[in-house]
Amino acid sequence: MRLSEVDFGAAQPVEGYGPGFFRIAGQAHDAPLLIAPGVIARWGGYDDPGPLLQMAGQIDVLFVGTGAEIAHIPAALRAKLEDAGLGVEVMASPAACRTYNVLLSEGRRVALAVLPVD
Repeated sequence: MRLSEVDFGAAQPVEGYGPGFFRIAGQAHDAPLLIAPGVIARWGGYDDPGPLLQMAGQIDVLFVGTGAEIAHIPAALRAKLEDAGLGVEVMASPAACRTYNVLLSEGRRVALAVLPVD
């Protein structure tokens, strides 16, 4: 079997996470976060749709990490995001980070809005 290192280009994958933080490019960032190619920004959670809506037209899928366990996001938030043309996939934060990294490595247009794992 031949192994090769994944090249993420200019995008930064999620390297790790812990209580209240995510590690990207060797630095810990307080959660919650919005992560996309060229973007690592604090996110205000479900009551802060603005930064997510700004991703419309730049990404195809937004992964929403809901913390340690999967949970529904508010229906009004989902409707706003979908009305803006964003595909929304909701999952627990660990799964959202892994899925984001895999699709990012494939060069897909994805973003991650993620709540902390406490």
